[in-house]
Amino acid sequence: MSKRSVTEVTSVSGSQVEPRKTPRAESKQREHAPDDEMGEFEDAWEDELESDEEAVDSEARKGDDGMLINKRMDVDDEVMPPIEESEEQPPEPTVFIPGVHKLDKDEILEPDDSVYVMRHNMSVKWPCLSFDILRDNLGEQRQRLPATAYIVAGTQADAAKNNEISVYKMTSLHKTQRGSDSDDEEEDDDDDALDEDPLLEYRSVPHLGGVNRIRAQPLPSSSPLPPVSQPYYVASWSETGKVHIWDVRPLLEALDVPGYTVDKSRTHTPAFTINSHGRAEGFAMDWASSGEANPSALRLLTGDIHSKIYLTTTTPSGFNALSQPFTSHTSSVEDIQWSPVEPTVFASCSADQSVQIWDVRAKGRKSVAGVDRAHESDVNVISWNRSTTYLLLSGGDEGGIKVWDLRNVKKKGTTAPDPSPVAGFNWHHAPITSVEWHPTEDSIFAASGADDQVTLWDLAVEQDDEETGAMDMAPEGGRDVPPQLLFVHQGQKDVKEVHWHPQIPGMVISTALDGFNVFKTISV
Repeated sequence: MSKRSVTEVTSVSGSQVEPRKTPRAESKQREHAPDDEMGEFEDAWEDELESDEEAVDSEARKGDDGMLINKRMDVDDEVMPPIEESEEQPPEPTVFIPGVHKLDKDEILEPDDSVYVMRHNMSVKWPCLSFDILRDNLGEQRQRLPATAYIVAGTQADAAKNNEISVYKMTSLHKTQRGSDSDDEEEDDDDDALDEDPLLEYRSVPHLGGVNRIRAQPLPSSSPLPPVSQPYYVASWSETGKVHIWDVRPLLEALDVPGYTVDKSRTHTPAFTINSHGRAEGFAMDWASSGEANPSALRLLTGDIHSKIYLTTTTPSGFNALSQPFTSHTSSVEDIQWSPVEPTVFASCSADQSVQIWDVRAKGRKSVAGVDRAHESDVNVISWNRSTTYLLLSGGDEGGIKVWDLRNVKKKGTTAPDPSPVAGFNWHHAPITSVEWHPTEDSIFAASGADDQVTLWDLAVEQDDEETGAMDMAPEGGRDVPPQLLFVHQGQKDVKEVHWHPQIPGMVISTALDGFNVFKTISV
């Protein structure tokens, strides 16, 4: 991001080309010089023809007494010196480094669109502080723009009765325009270079209470979206202490098929409600399925602020909420992640500063391993790497991000000390609100913080002193920029969640108090 004063932005946008300043003397010469600029010719016949200018000048030489007066010299004495053409250019915008630079009152952040493949902002009626990306039938590994994406989100309205679960369809997500001097001029004729605003359509159902978190059931990457006759479930954690499970498949159909009538008895009433948590609200929630063998066999974990985790499973007759909780945490459960490879194993993090590993088969519903002091304060979020399945990512309230090798995590009952993280970053200077590994690149992850930053990282990048040069010197303010930090996206207020799109490589969607951002950078 670059910072630029409001005055500068106004002046730059108001005038695209600076007018050329020419010295007066030079201007006068050019005014009377012939086009071919060959100079003056002598009168070979000595006809002494006077021009109008010479006639006027000769009259001006005579005073009242008939004496000649050199008035031209008087005029020349008053001629201002030539105005030299200024080569001074407007000041170049500077790179804004969070935590180092501060915006003045007359400064605003201005995005550098040359580093974005695509960047769009979308505002909604109520803040949606949790969302999830829905799968579609438009294909895998989509690269061509404009793009289309579907998400489900829950609102934080001004009153409990005004909240909703909304399914959004984002279309016309075109390539970011970079101006006529772009290196991609040869692509200007492509459809992905059209300058159009994105479209945001939605279908909603009422939801009692604000939505703390919302998650969609996992679908196998190789399988298409289920037909409209089959359910597509999402779960919502309500501030009322209830977890509702909804079927949003008809809402997707209504967005794609004109004239489709939604059966409200199917969509406006939860398919199931989990009451296991009583009146205790929560934030932690994650789905898992049995994979392609039996995708309808779902498992849902939910954790509340009273340190309890409950498991809900599906049976041929519907959902079944198990009554016995998992109880190794001593404070609020903040996030939960199922193992991507072991169907009975999951991880959780808590305000008790720990990360715990569980096996649902273990007796007593206690964790089987963990890091008791993973962060210096609350552990807010975790993410389990789906490619390198022994890596777990965590983000804390102190702003730290850590990467853990689960092969080093100590088992319960042993006296071994807590393991050290294999990587740690303290770039954010406010609580981490979301972390997520890239769906296919095992070294890349995204994070967001309460410092209004969305950051993209690559653990595979190492410092090369010979090639980086300037990176040896810390920027003004003395703060080093980690070489693994690929990108910093700013411009949103109070960023809450960030997700990679599993079917569009590199596309990132983030939600904040002021709406959604959809972007794709040149870095990933």
